[in-house]
Amino acid sequence: MPFIPIINQDTEELWKRFNEKIEEPKSQRRIILFIVCVALLLDNMLYMVIVPIIPDYLREIGAWETHVENAEIEYRNISNKFVPFRIGGTTVYEGEDSAVGMLFASKAIVQLFVNPFSGAIIDRIGYDIPMMIGLGVMFFSTAVFACGQSYGVLFLARSLQGVGSAFADTSGLAMIADRFTEENERQRALAIALAFISFGSLVAPPFGGILYQIAGKEVPFIILSLVCLIDAFLLKFVMQPTKEIQQECSSVEKPAGTPIHTLLMDPYICCCAGALIMANVSLAFLEPTISLWMEDTMHVEEWQMGLVWLPAFFPHVLGVYSTVTLVEKYPRYQWFFAAFGLALEGICSFILPFSKSFWFLILPISGICYGIALVDTSLLPALGYLVDLRYVSVYGSIYAIADISYSVAYAIGPIIAGSIVESIGFTALNVCIALSNLLYVPVLASLRHVYDYEQFEPENIGMTEQTIPSQRPYGQQSGQRLIMTGQSQQQQQQQRQQQQSSYVTFNNNNYSSTNEMNRNMMMTMSGQNQQYQQQQQQQQQYNEPITPPQSKYNPFTSS
Repeated sequence: MPFIPIINQDTEELWKRFNEKIEEPKSQRRIILFIVCVALLLDNMLYMVIVPIIPDYLREIGAWETHVENAEIEYRNISNKFVPFRIGGTTVYEGEDSAVGMLFASKAIVQLFVNPFSGAIIDRIGYDIPMMIGLGVMFFSTAVFACGQSYGVLFLARSLQGVGSAFADTSGLAMIADRFTEENERQRALAIALAFISFGSLVAPPFGGILYQIAGKEVPFIILSLVCLIDAFLLKFVMQPTKEIQQECSSVEKPAGTPIHTLLMDPYICCCAGALIMANVSLAFLEPTISLWMEDTMHVEEWQMGLVWLPAFFPHVLGVYSTVTLVEKYPRYQWFFAAFGLALEGICSFILPFSKSFWFLILPISGICYGIALVDTSLLPALGYLVDLRYVSVYGSIYAIADISYSVAYAIGPIIAGSIVESIGFTALNVCIALSNLLYVPVLASLRHVYDYEQFEPENIGMTEQTIPSQRPYGQQSGQRLIMTGQSQQQQQQQRQQQQSSYVTFNNNNYSSTNEMNRNMMMTMSGQNQQYQQQQQQQQQYNEPITPPQSKYNPFTSS
């Protein structure tokens, strides 16, 4: 085999060591987390990279009919003829706002309708194949974006991206929840994934705008498609050892996942899904409207409109980190952290329209992103915990619900945000967002008893040890689930006391019955011993020689 001079290693030896590293469970989990994070990064970059590219590109190719408004007509004498010349005015692109809004929203709309089916498919066949399907569709849609030269082709590519995202995002989050079964590890892994999501959303507009001005429309999409293809090959390579292990253990029947309509009827899951929708409404409604508002009120430059969201990346990462740290110390208060984040979003949305400068505007936007990080980082692991606690630990449908929540916000926002601003104004829009967020905060209080459940511990009662079966997640104890109802903590304590009293009664009965059996056995044995001793005495008497009785007179003796 070839020899690598820089590291002084044989390629065959390196390949062997690499395969051994991949087959280690801990290393494999880290690699899978990296693959999922790259997929989420690509999806969000593809979602936001078109913002500075597509509107300008559609104007260049003449996709819209135009007319000029508020122009002055001046007649000039040219060759003894008066020729009208138009001076000033504004060029109006007919139907541009609604068409571009539909183009942006088509991805979320398609993703919204595909997610229920993708969740059911993931529950049935596993996580790796849907992940591969999602990456493949995303690669194809990105390539179509690079080559498309009409509104219809770009609309088709955007819709295909929604199909790929429905499979890739849902299976990626479900794969993280399945591989990281311990609650703190799952919290940290999902937090890392959320950091990649925010980074992709915030870095994509400057990335796309710079490459579009330097190299044209095709280059940013080609780069993203190549990264998507590499991620798909890496997933195929890493999941191969896992598939071999699954084939060896094919005799074990896989648990059936809970249908998505059953999960949607759960009040706790509905509360979490509603909070995810409300948390992302602010961004979904502000992204298509804030640029025009800044241009009208602040007279900012184009680079400022493009970079207004970039500083918010750091508060978002700070929110993710602080939530993970707080949850490790106070795991029962995840609902409070989510409620605080949603309230912070509402307050910052109310302050935002009163900003008078670009630098002051960064503060409420950063507060909104910090609040979103608190809500997402608290509730995404809570969804997996609810499935572990109340249903079967198969995570396709539950994270399809989370993806649906995001899709609802981003499907509605680009379509109706512009019309709302035109009808009631930008300030009124932000006030409505603030009120909706603040009014939903008390609803999150219904989640305060989710983490009150405590596992039963083995107890030593009487002479026998009665071990109450522990209820563990599927990754720790397969097939055991606790079907919890919406009972209060007092009712759960009463049930626990009744169970303990039943165990005491059972043990006392066993103990008393055991003592009675022992007494009967001892009495029987003592009776048998007495009878045996009597028989031995009779036998001993029978075996003794018979001696005649001695008299006082004996003729053979002398007197």
